[in-house]
Amino acid sequence: MQEVLILAPYRRDADYVRQLLLAHEIDASVATDSDTLADQLRGVPGVLVATHEALKPEVLETVAAHLEAQPSWSELPVVVLLDKNARTETLRLHLNRVWPRARQLFYHRPVRPAELISGVQSGLLARRRQQDLYENLEREVELRRELNHRVKNILASVTSIFEMTARQAASLSDLKQDFRGRLSALAGIHSTVFDAAGEQVSMSEVAALILEPYRREGAYRIRASGPDVPLNREAATTLALCLHELATNAIKYGALSVDDGNVDLIWSHSQTSGELALSWIECGGPPAKEPSRLGYGTRYLRSAMTMFFGNPPTFEYTVEGFRFSAKGNISRPN
Repeated sequence: MQEVLILAPYRRDADYVRQLLLAHEIDASVATDSDTLADQLRGVPGVLVATHEALKPEVLETVAAHLEAQPSWSELPVVVLLDKNARTETLRLHLNRVWPRARQLFYHRPVRPAELISGVQSGLLARRRQQDLYENLEREVELRRELNHRVKNILASVTSIFEMTARQAASLSDLKQDFRGRLSALAGIHSTVFDAAGEQVSMSEVAALILEPYRREGAYRIRASGPDVPLNREAATTLALCLHELATNAIKYGALSVDDGNVDLIWSHSQTSGELALSWIECGGPPAKEPSRLGYGTRYLRSAMTMFFGNPPTFEYTVEGFRFSAKGNISRPN
């Protein structure tokens, strides 16, 4: 988006402006004629530089169509090089009417090189800020979606943990004590893993933190086994989110949605090859059914685990229950 497109019917003008911009390390190209202008505009220039004599009706129309097709956040900076005696205000009003999606800057010729370069650089900076603002807004929207999803999952986990605790509690006092303990364990995920501040966290520790809320009468409904594997903060956070996602899905739809269901979380690690293999096996719950469409959780698991392992994970929906597996070389601690 940072290239400058030059509209100048006289080759000498076009070459002069282009060479001036290139001398200041600003990429520039010249629109050869009005017939190819539309194609060149599809490259979305950072700034458009046009001489007064280039602003013919067909050019105005082509540029107007390009501006109209741009995203709502886009306002193309246009630097217009006017004839010495041109009436700036008249042309400004006309261009504001035909190019409402442009930011116009006018210079009378002869224009000092430093002044023209300054105007073009200001236009490029404004263009970068437009793009940055758009990308920041897009990231904010995605973060809000993810936060909304995480909050819903956490609330679903809390609700299910409460119901599971209530079914096993002999008294209100036991219910309060057990439920408080499970919520404290769930909070430990955030304090220990997500706020690790770059420290190493073992895979066993991550699994214990995530699975502690599902302890019942001294036993885990999710049985975890595997060697200690040190993870950096990024890898530990990814694993924690994925295990939390798997546990939440088990609570909603799988083995943990019934009293007798259990889950086996098993992993192994090769010291020689560095390969880590992980399996999540549900049993004792309802038969697993493949969803008709991919939800956010499944898409997140697939994307995150592919980045974590370097290979896509496997999802299996069987009569015995849901199974998930992944393997590959993981990121080593810093």
